[in-house]
This record gives sequence, C-alpha cells and structure tokens, in this order.
Amino acid sequence: MENNTQLISQCTEKAQQWLTPAFDQETQASVRRMLENEDKTDLIECFYKELEFGTGGLRGIMGAGSNRMNIYTVGMATQGFANYLKKNFADRSDISVVVCHDCRNNSRQFAETVADIFSANGIKVYLFDDMRPTPECSFAIRHLKCQAGVNVTASHNPREYNGYKAYWEDGAQVLAPHDTGIIDEVNKVTIDDVKFSGNKELIQIIGEDIDKIYLERIKEICIDPEVIKRQKDLKIVYTPLHGTGMTMIPRSLKLWGFENIHCVEEQMVKSGDFPTVVSPNPENGEALTFALRDAKAMDADVVMASDPDADRVGMACKNDKGEWILINGNQTCLLFLYYIITNRKATGKMRDGDFIVKTIVTTEVIREIAEKQNIEMRDCYTGFKWIAREIAISEGKQQYIGGGEESYGFLAQDFVRDKDAVSACSLLAEICAYAKDKGKTLYDILMDIYAEYGFSKEFTINVVKPGKSGADEIKQMMTDFRNEPPKEIGGSKVIVCKDYQTLEQTNANGTKTKLDMPTTSNVLQWFCEDGTKISVRPSGTEPKIKFYIEIKDNSMKCSGCYDRCCSAAENKINAIKSSLKL
Repeated sequence: MENNTQLISQCTEKAQQWLTPAFDQETQASVRRMLENEDKTDLIECFYKELEFGTGGLRGIMGAGSNRMNIYTVGMATQGFANYLKKNFADRSDISVVVCHDCRNNSRQFAETVADIFSANGIKVYLFDDMRPTPECSFAIRHLKCQAGVNVTASHNPREYNGYKAYWEDGAQVLAPHDTGIIDEVNKVTIDDVKFSGNKELIQIIGEDIDKIYLERIKEICIDPEVIKRQKDLKIVYTPLHGTGMTMIPRSLKLWGFENIHCVEEQMVKSGDFPTVVSPNPENGEALTFALRDAKAMDADVVMASDPDADRVGMACKNDKGEWILINGNQTCLLFLYYIITNRKATGKMRDGDFIVKTIVTTEVIREIAEKQNIEMRDCYTGFKWIAREIAISEGKQQYIGGGEESYGFLAQDFVRDKDAVSACSLLAEICAYAKDKGKTLYDILMDIYAEYGFSKEFTINVVKPGKSGADEIKQMMTDFRNEPPKEIGGSKVIVCKDYQTLEQTNANGTKTKLDMPTTSNVLQWFCEDGTKISVRPSGTEPKIKFYIEIKDNSMKCSGCYDRCCSAAENKINAIKSSLKL
C-alpha cells in the first residue's frame, strides 16, 4: 500500500508539470481529469514512466502523459533526433529528412509536428502530402539523398497505438552507433527545448512525383513479364485493411499488367479505427474474413492483404481440396525466394555473387534451396534493419536478390531498405501467374518445394510472464538454458547449440566455434539430429519469452503426403513442449 501511495505521489508530481503553458488546453484538461479522478489507474499508466525512445523509435498508446504518444513526446523525440543530425552532419549546411505517416488516428498531426520541429532546427523537410507505405518512405530517403527520415506508424498494432520509426541516410532503420547516439540526445531533451514553430520555407510537400518513380522502380523487379501477359486475367482479391497499401498496391499490380484486381470495398476506406477487423494484422485469419468472402464469391486465384503501413503481406490460396487456407510467414518467404532463384536462373538473370538473406528464426528449407542451387544465403538477426545491413555491406560488390523473415516481411529489391508489401504483392501475383501458366496453383508450388527440398512446419510458442517477478523468471530461464543446455529435445539428440550472447557455437563433440554476427543478442538456438531447430529469445517489448520451433520431415515426396507430415509435426511439438517443460 505504501509503495502504491508513493507511486501515486510521484505520478501526481509529474502530471502537475503538464499543467503549465508549455502544454495545450486540451492536454491540460485531460491531465486534470486524471488528477481529480478517485481511481488513479489512468494517472499511473500515463505518468509512471517516460515513453522510451528505443532502437526502433517510439511506440505506445495515444493520449496525454509522459508514457503516451502525443505531440509532446513526439516533439521531444524529434528535437533529440534533430540535435543528433546537426552534430553528426556538422560539416553540412543542407541536412534534409523525409517525413511520412500511415492511416492511424493522429498520424497526420504527428507527422506535421515532426516536420515543424525539424524545419525549426534549420533542417529541410520533404513531407508526404498524405499517408504512404513505409517502404516508400525508405525509397524517398535514398532517392532524395536525405540524411534521415521519420515514419509515423505503429504498423499492425491495435488501433489505440501509434509510433515513430527513425531512418538513416541509407533508407534503413537506424543501427549502431547512430541508434544509441540518437537515444542519448533524446534523453537530454526537456519540453522547453522543443522548437515547435516550424519554418514553412523549409518544408516541401511531396507525393505523386515520388509515387511515379517508386512504382516504375518496383516494376523493374518483374522477372517474367511474358507469363503475366498470358495470365493477365488472374483473379486477385486485395485488401489494405484500411491502410496505406490502398495508395500503391492496386496501382502497382495494374502497372505490372494484371487486369482483374478486386479490392475489398469496405476496407478500401482510410481509417485509423480499423472498423471491420478486430486487429489489422494480416497474420490473423480474422483480418482476411472480408477478402475470403469476396474470393469465394468470385472464385479468385489468390487473396493478398497488407498491414496498415504496407510493409508486410498476408496471403491465402486454395488447397488441393478447393478450400481456402492461409499461407504463413515462413511459407511466404519460402515461395518468394524459391521463385526468385528458380526463375532468375530460367530467364538468364542470375549472376555470380547474387545472394539472399533470411533471419535466424526463419525456415531452414531456404538454406536447402540455396545450397542445392549454389546461391549464397546469409543469416541475420530478426528485424529488417539487419537485412538492410547485409545489402549495405555488399553494395557495389554483390547483388542482393531477395530476403525475408517469418513475420510476413519480404524485400525483393535493393533500392528500398525496409520490408515492402508493394513489391511483395506484385511479385506474389507474378508467382501465381507462373503457377497458373503451368496448370498449377500457389498451393501446388508450395507442395513442389516441400517434395523437392523437404517438408517443414513451424510453431511459435509465447510463454507470458507478467510483472517484475515475470521478468526475473524469464531471465532465470535463459540462465538455466545456458548453464544446462538440453542434450535431447523431443526424443532427438541436440547436435549444435548456438548462443548469440557469447557468439559461440557448441558442437555435439564439445568443440566450439565462433559465430560471425555483427553484435550480440540474447538468443539461443538448438539444432537436433532429426532436423528440428528451436530458437529461444525474450521479447524486447513484452513480458514474454518466445520459442520458435521448426520441425523437418524429408519423407514427403508428393502433395498427398502433406497432411500426414503436418499431423506428425503436431505430435512432435507435444514431445518438444514436454522436453522443454513448456
């Protein structure tokens, strides 16, 4: 009770600082209501800490308070970012940035606030005239030769959230040393330091001029335009889930030559309330309900959905029984990379040194394809900034041809440095056209991959441990796994253990080798004799520890074996849970 009283007192003191003229009347009124309310829950939630500017920027619930997304927390973040840019580029008098935003409530206001603050600090701003996909922000930074960028978005989070992503001059989200450099500057800023009064002369509105160039560049990714000409009537159902994809994806599909594109009418309405879905996340089958309704009505060939900031794509297709099924993130990445490799070779576009990238938790079937096709494959940490890093370190020496992760993100080109649903949807349509040209479906192509390179099924298990005691428990779980790594999991011997915290690989015979990674990360991986791979990492943003489990089966020789392999994998997962006491 004493601790709670102390916390209320601290929050009250902090909240009273928001009743000064530095804050607008609406904000002050909201804070007063919290202070006057007998129930102090809102007061505590909004003021018990500062909304942290992390390596990915800001993300939080919108509202008044130091722990909320509002023009003041956004303002302090931007002032800190501006200070860092001026220090880092002290030799330049022409620093410039791109500012972009998604469809969410308050996104335009936040973006205009960001633009005002940068311009008040003498920084040139290219501000998009309306919402745009995240990848177009990345593209514009590179195309306009800017030093940085900000995208106001909370991706596929629930409707009450918004966020702020910081980008560097290569168009990728910031990496070391700039990430911590920006954080240090942001942490120094107080509300009185923020220059809110913009210099309109330094703000240039951009839009269609960039859209056209971006879409033309996306069109260059097309591998086999002839197959699209033959299958231009491919029946495509697309939904933007009320988000930014509606601005670019239908246009891109038409530019590639597709003529039968059906957009889900109810979801082609821009809205930060996402009124037709529980969650605007294309990973969830629920979000595709309207699209699947339309697909069944018109007997479509494929369903595709982009999340609100159009950097990730979800898809559905018919199986061999004519039933609509969801394609998961691992399968999505697998289909893209299989098609790119196979058809770049078939059309003579593959060159020596071409390489692909996947994250360490993404399916190992991609490695099988790369090895069999003699293509270099690189593993990197989770998050597209690490894929962007691989592109950057090989720039001018080797050609990146595609990369992705299990969380539904893919990038097929190097002129953008973040995952891109605009190019992914266009390329997905080409893959479907390729399949149809062969008398097959997307599902058939997936079955062909499994038959040739081996079946895999992936599971993600989230173990939630709330509160401080939960955080301590998660820390102890990782310590125990390190001190006593499992020797056998689900009845199969562990033959390789990788610890990305120590960057050490331990083999079955006890020998150790160094892992070649750019930095350390709190991730453990175990590889078993039967091909099972298990990756363990605590979440950086939520009170949970994640287990990514991949089960392999090389007995699948045709699509008729798929259900049997899935069933065997389900049984295997229960044995693994038991082994790891989950």
